[in-house]
Amino acid sequence: MDQDWRAVSGQRSVVSFQWSVFSGQLSVLRNLCGRERRLGEKVERERLVMAALPEMDLKIIEFVREHGRATMADAVRVTGANRNTLKVHLRSLVEGRHLVRHGKGKGSWYGVG
Repeated sequence: MDQDWRAVSGQRSVVSFQWSVFSGQLSVLRNLCGRERRLGEKVERERLVMAALPEMDLKIIEFVREHGRATMADAVRVTGANRNTLKVHLRSLVEGRHLVRHGKGKGSWYGVG
């Protein structure tokens, strides 16, 4: 009878261990589902914001994302626009927190906001 009890007790510990592994995996899956949902919401918000931006702003943002930074000369080269026009667009991108300006004057550059 002692052996029967030990066998049942051993089975219980195996089942308990399997349950803890399963519940840990379930927790990971729930976490991943939550992350996926939040990421989907973030992508949708960004899509809506980006759809409202002018084409020139999108070119500048895309360049900055690909290269990590952009100067005024980069923006002129990418867009083909006048420097004064680009100043207005870059200022609005900084104000809209799409880009961050680093430095002042000729040495300034723009990074992802």
